[in-house]
Amino acid sequence: MGRSINYAFPPKRIISLVPSQTELLYDLGLNEELIAQTIFCIHPKEMHESKTKIGGTKKLKLDLIKSLQPDLIIGNKEENEQQQIEELMLEFPVWMSDIKDLKDALMMIEQVGFLVEKETKAKEICASLTSDFETLLVQTEPKKCLYLIWRAPWMAAGSDTFINDMLKRMGLINVVSNEIGRYPQITNESLIELNPEVILLSSEPYPFKEKHIEELKSLLPKAKVLLVDGELFSWYGSRLLKSVKYFKNLMSEMYV
Repeated sequence: MGRSINYAFPPKRIISLVPSQTELLYDLGLNEELIAQTIFCIHPKEMHESKTKIGGTKKLKLDLIKSLQPDLIIGNKEENEQQQIEELMLEFPVWMSDIKDLKDALMMIEQVGFLVEKETKAKEICASLTSDFETLLVQTEPKKCLYLIWRAPWMAAGSDTFINDMLKRMGLINVVSNEIGRYPQITNESLIELNPEVILLSSEPYPFKEKHIEELKSLLPKAKVLLVDGELFSWYGSRLLKSVKYFKNLMSEMYV
């Protein structure tokens, strides 16, 4: 993000403010150094259960964070609130990522590896991800797709989002890529007008269920509506190592 930070290297007291980056830090081997995380940092389960929780990504417990006296705080521009981050920056070194696509994610992984003196492991993860995503084959007849993240109102992943980049890499055409806003709201009328061939219902942040498939099928009876693992579309850390295999299985289901 164009800022410089000064901190004790390597950091021994790290706080992570974003679930995908928290999981990455554990996969880099920082079980002891990572002293606190958000309530949404659920992977790995044993660390979620044992580590200090410092609130949600957008509702951080600033007093608790300050009392822990971290050497380094790691966050993300989209997932954390600017005002809270700027308050933390007054007292602590805060490193922020800004991720819109796979290229940004790979850069983040390498940079975090450098920040925490785990460069070799970070480069290994990036090499595996690069190799994995190169095996995704784009279909000759890409389908029009809508990726929903919320209900009442319907909200979709639009352009300039990491999810949109994942859809493109699967060879899907995002029907709301020209809509205003990164997560545009959609009415039932506009949903019918957009007429997607495939509708993907994310498991997060809204917990879509089977009943929502029927609701959407009543509006678009010809569309294929699928529940999908939102973590594998939106977590831009080491969880991406599970994404390509999942995408391939999903693509085979879409194109039958």
